[in-house]
Amino acid sequence: MSGFIQGEDRSQATLFPERLDDYVAEDSSVRVIDVFIDELDLSGMGFKTQPNDTGRPAYHPTTMLKLFVYGYLNRVHSSRRLEREAQRNVELMWLTGRLAPDFKTIADFRKDNGMPIRLVCRQFVILCRNLNLFADAFVAIDGSKFKAVNNRDRNFTRAKMKRRIAEADATIEHYLQQLAEADRQEPDDDKTRSLEDKVASLKKEMSRLKKVEARLLKAPGQQISLTDPDARSMKSRGAGVVGYNVQTAVDTKHHMIVAHEVTNQGSDRRQLANMAKQAKSVLATESLTAVADRGYYRSEDLQDCEEANIKTYLPKPKTSPNRAKGQFDRDAFRYIAEDDEYECPAGQRLVYHTTIQEGGKSVSRYWTYKCRMCNIKAQCTSGAYRKMTRWEHEAVLEKAQARLDRSPDMMRIRRATVEHPFGTLKAWMGSTHFLTKTLDRVSTEMSLHVLAYNMKRMMNIFGVKPLIEAMGA
Repeated sequence: MSGFIQGEDRSQATLFPERLDDYVAEDSSVRVIDVFIDELDLSGMGFKTQPNDTGRPAYHPTTMLKLFVYGYLNRVHSSRRLEREAQRNVELMWLTGRLAPDFKTIADFRKDNGMPIRLVCRQFVILCRNLNLFADAFVAIDGSKFKAVNNRDRNFTRAKMKRRIAEADATIEHYLQQLAEADRQEPDDDKTRSLEDKVASLKKEMSRLKKVEARLLKAPGQQISLTDPDARSMKSRGAGVVGYNVQTAVDTKHHMIVAHEVTNQGSDRRQLANMAKQAKSVLATESLTAVADRGYYRSEDLQDCEEANIKTYLPKPKTSPNRAKGQFDRDAFRYIAEDDEYECPAGQRLVYHTTIQEGGKSVSRYWTYKCRMCNIKAQCTSGAYRKMTRWEHEAVLEKAQARLDRSPDMMRIRRATVEHPFGTLKAWMGSTHFLTKTLDRVSTEMSLHVLAYNMKRMMNIFGVKPLIEAMGA
């Protein structure tokens, strides 16, 4: 092998460095983890920091946290893999002081300390805030579907259950017909026995499905998942996925995740005010700017944001079929505030007539009886006259639309901001996404992913050594 770089003889005695610290580079990310966790006051977060009076001493939460943050930062999420890494990884030996907990201890720490771990994630965002990374107070809000530990075949909705039972019934009927034909023809014991076994197996499956159906009808939302009871079937880019809807509010300047929440609601529609208020609370700012897509549009949420001094940018979904039918849509009618009237495309005034309660909202209704004599009535309505409705807080919605019209670039900013973290996180997670079950534990796991993502972003922005100095200041 002359001419190539030569390795050392395995049987040669070697004088290793006297200090474990010599094996860890000065700009290693493991040093950031060490400083950040050591600076935290864990006693106020809910971790158990006092040792037991009797029995074997436990590992300190600081040690376990360092192990988990290092693992998630380096795409090692499994407790069994973390156990192996603690025994052979030099950086982990340095970080934990050569302590190597077993996989059960590691898994139990993540399971039993959900809320404290989520507070650690929040604490890192507060550290970023204190370093003045969020001075613009501008976030993009979006959600993405992450797969749960639950196969699609072990998730049932009413429609899916009805289809599965119908398929089983049809298959049983098919096998029974084959049995009847076999009886009329020359006997074949093997074929008959095989068909009887298949029918018995399907009847057993039918019995199981009937039991699951009974549980399904009692379940909230009439949906049930047998492996992870909190996972739900959701639409994701045209296909279905059994999992969770992860909501994030991402800083538009540095792409840091300011706030996040795991839900099992398939729709984003009621999440705008919730996520915007969480982001505003973490950033500790008087006002906030938030941008989201049309899936978040909900009148009540826009009103809540307005009251909380949160400026929103999101397009209104076009749900009216009028334009498709060649008729005037709502935008063709101009509201005249001083007269409390609407002006139609024909120049006529639709006047106020009544106020009704619709879906829990107070709505005013406007129309004019001159519609019957209008020359362009066919372009307006197929009824006797065109009616307009106006919510009592409609001015908030009009203000939000005018704001978006003045800043059409906001949707590009949203796409460029919030898609990046989701893509990165899913690449780190691999094909399985979550490893834990139930909403509480999945939320804890997501917090560890977010903490690792934010920490890596900070190291890319600051550099390892300057970040360590900033955290210690």
